[in-house]
Amino acid sequence: MTFKNLFYAAALTLPLSALYSCGSASAIDRQALVERNNPHITAIDTLASLSVGNGEFAVTVDVTGLQTFPELYSKGVPLGTQAQWGWHSFANPDNLRPEEALKDYDFGRGRKEPYAVQFKEAGRPHDAANWYRVNPHRLHLGAIGFAGLQPDRITDIDQTLDMWTGEIRSDFKVDGSPVAVRTYVHPEKDMLAASIKDEKHLPLAIRLPYPTGGHCDDACNWTADSLHTTDIVRADANSALLRHSLDSTTYYIDLAWSGNASLRQDGRNQLTLTPADNEWTVTATFLPDVPQDAAPTVAQTRDASSTYWKDFWTKGGVVDFSHCTDPRAKELERRVVLSQYLLAIQCAGSTPPQETGLTYNSWFGKFHMEMIWWHQAQFALYGHEDLLNRTLPWYESSQGVAREIAERQGFKGLRWMKMTDPSGMEAPSKVGSFLIWQQPHLIYLAELLYRANPDSAMVNRYYPLIQGTAEFMADFAEQDSTGRYILRGIIPAQETLRAAETVNPPFELAYWHFALNTAQQWRERKGEPRVEKWDEIIASLSPLAAKDSLYLAAETAPETYSDIRLTSDHMAVLAAVGILPNSPLVKADIMDNTFDWVYDNWNWDKTWGWDYPTTAMNAVRLGHPEKAVNALLMDKRTNTYLPNGHNYQDNRLRCYLPGNGGLLTAVALMCAGWDGCETENPGFPKDGTWDVRWEGIKPLP
Repeated sequence: MTFKNLFYAAALTLPLSALYSCGSASAIDRQALVERNNPHITAIDTLASLSVGNGEFAVTVDVTGLQTFPELYSKGVPLGTQAQWGWHSFANPDNLRPEEALKDYDFGRGRKEPYAVQFKEAGRPHDAANWYRVNPHRLHLGAIGFAGLQPDRITDIDQTLDMWTGEIRSDFKVDGSPVAVRTYVHPEKDMLAASIKDEKHLPLAIRLPYPTGGHCDDACNWTADSLHTTDIVRADANSALLRHSLDSTTYYIDLAWSGNASLRQDGRNQLTLTPADNEWTVTATFLPDVPQDAAPTVAQTRDASSTYWKDFWTKGGVVDFSHCTDPRAKELERRVVLSQYLLAIQCAGSTPPQETGLTYNSWFGKFHMEMIWWHQAQFALYGHEDLLNRTLPWYESSQGVAREIAERQGFKGLRWMKMTDPSGMEAPSKVGSFLIWQQPHLIYLAELLYRANPDSAMVNRYYPLIQGTAEFMADFAEQDSTGRYILRGIIPAQETLRAAETVNPPFELAYWHFALNTAQQWRERKGEPRVEKWDEIIASLSPLAAKDSLYLAAETAPETYSDIRLTSDHMAVLAAVGILPNSPLVKADIMDNTFDWVYDNWNWDKTWGWDYPTTAMNAVRLGHPEKAVNALLMDKRTNTYLPNGHNYQDNRLRCYLPGNGGLLTAVALMCAGWDGCETENPGFPKDGTWDVRWEGIKPLP
């Protein structure tokens, strides 16, 4: 197929490669694929902690299989215990109100538009903005580990995360005596379970921290006992119910253990559970309310975990790189398998995920709605649309806030917030409140769900949200004196540009075209007529602006390739083709020139984890598979994948799950292609070194 035909292919038929394993008629040995990529840890490494979870709840442990050294790991990949429901707010004695963080802006639309922003000047607006950025924040629900144990007493570490069964096996010695811990999380409950073999009868410490309210940390203030309290509500020989009270927040921990053990409260927020047997088990169920049912046993949890994870790996999409001879293939396979596991345990809950998942807090534990596509598009592409369908209903619960944001700024429809929490409240931000590229994500993700299950129930479920989202998008697009529609008054995905000066960033223009077209298709599926105004906007959206045969970061940014600021951020221009299918707004030759310039000249040391998949996806659609692979495996700090699979960014963001999700989506495109693509494995070189085999992956639009 010629480059031109590849670029403009728009047929809706699925390629045969979407139905069969590529490269071979034989089925992939999925268990072998997963198990050869299980992390194996043999020394204390604070960046190699391991996690178990279920999407709603996750626990991260150190080499002991428990959370014995939370302080030691606090600057690595922290030992978090987090749940989607676990949030807290500090007191608000001055009755600061969200509307006090609003500031009016004039973007030339004949009215003032109030945005939730940050303030430099002292006063109530400054205080309100700061309070609502910090509050609510996500809680660390509690650390459970061996009491009084020091790292230098541990030797002979042999720890494995078995992703096929969801079990962490931790074997080590304490003072020369063997200890074995097996750790699980129940697939349907917010519950940690562990079995322990230990002749020394090491006691367990249950430690409950007060939150820090920090921008990016483990959320553990271990020095604020006077500000919170832990009570034993009830106890018997093999169980206890704990209540943790922090300001107006209360939650419970239902402890249960087998064998002979004694529970003692050592301080206001610490308890010790001391066993008398060489082999015993313990479970800790974290709940927002008093439990109504008895928790499963450790054996039941182990069996449920094994069943869940075998089902996950058996039914979903997988990619096998073991037949490749390129020496980089093994590392790419490791990243893919670990990313699938991490996103399933960290980013598949009832609310959108934060960028560090359920491991530790970034941006106060809040989630960023422009990142939801990066976390979760891959679920639908890899046959786990049920996990994506857990989260999207959150948009329904937050649509009232989205409508209020649009109305206060004078727009129709639903304007989705950027940085938020389960309530949907918009966190004040000098950048986030002016972003718009989170707006079409709902339409894209719902479309992926429909493609996975094209039935009327899916249409009925998401149709109102899609229409409200598109209604805002159509109203936001503004017709200028030449008759074209423009986008302005925004900070684009390339965040170095200013809202007051920016007109027509390329990714946003292309995304508007794609999402409005898709919303019209949903109207037709619903049996409703197309909206004439939307079709007018689709037909008259501004084409991407170029200079010297290179696409600009915005029509108003002619200095794109000469200003180091603009080449030290996201290369969002490439997202206009790659993440998205080609559109009439894009010219193939100019986009090809732009890709070449970015690939050769961008300041790659100043990029983020999702920029590498963005570049790879653009390369695939343009017909450059060698460079797609190179982009995914570029040797840069922010493209580092730790032994546990986390995408490391810097000392602040040791986890960055949008990078993991972007990697999976890019690999899906490289394998299954897109609608109308007739090339097998379009993202991999055809030199014989990339014999990539895969099953169960769907093509992108």
